[in-house]
Amino acid sequence: MSSGCVLRKVSQLFRCDCTVPGFHIENKMAALGYKIPTTVSSPKGNYINYTKSGPYLYLAGHVPLTVEGDLIIGRLGENMDIEAGQKAAQLCGMQILASIKEALGSLDRVKKVVKIVGYVNSTNEFTQQPHVINGCSDLMVEVFGPEVGKHARSAIGTNVLPLGIPVEIEAIIEMKDPC
Repeated sequence: MSSGCVLRKVSQLFRCDCTVPGFHIENKMAALGYKIPTTVSSPKGNYINYTKSGPYLYLAGHVPLTVEGDLIIGRLGENMDIEAGQKAAQLCGMQILASIKEALGSLDRVKKVVKIVGYVNSTNEFTQQPHVINGCSDLMVEVFGPEVGKHARSAIGTNVLPLGIPVEIEAIIEMKDPC
C-alpha cells in the first residue's frame, strides 16, 4: 500500500483509495502556508509539460508564474538580486508541484525527487546560480522531507531565457505505484 492512501472496505475486500480528500503532502503544504497553483503555465512551443515513462515523470522546464498568473521577468546580476532569484525559483517549483499533481492526481504519489535542472538568466559576472536554484531545491525538501525531496541537481547560468524570465527549472520524479 502506498503511503497517503486510505483503506476502504468494499464488498469484504480492502482497496487503496487515493481519491479521498485530505492528502498528506497537500495538508503539509497548507500548514506551511503554500498554495498549489490551480493554473499551470501552458507550453510555449511544440511540447507538453510532462510525460511518463516507466516509474518516472519527466517535467519540462517550468517558469516563475505567480498564483495570480503574473510572469516574473528579470536577469540576475543586472536587475534582480539573489533573494528575488530564489523567489522566482520557488515559483518554478510551485509550478512543478502543480504539474505533478495534475499528472499523478496526488503529490503523495511522489516516491523521490530524482533530479532538478535549473537555468538562470544572468550576467557574465554573476556566479551564484546554485544559490538561486536553492529556492526550488529548498521547497522540494521542505514539502517532501529530506529522504524524498533531496535530489541531484544542476544549476546552469545562461545569458538569456525565453520571455525574459530569470529562471527555468525542469525535474525528474520517481512515482509510487498507483493504488
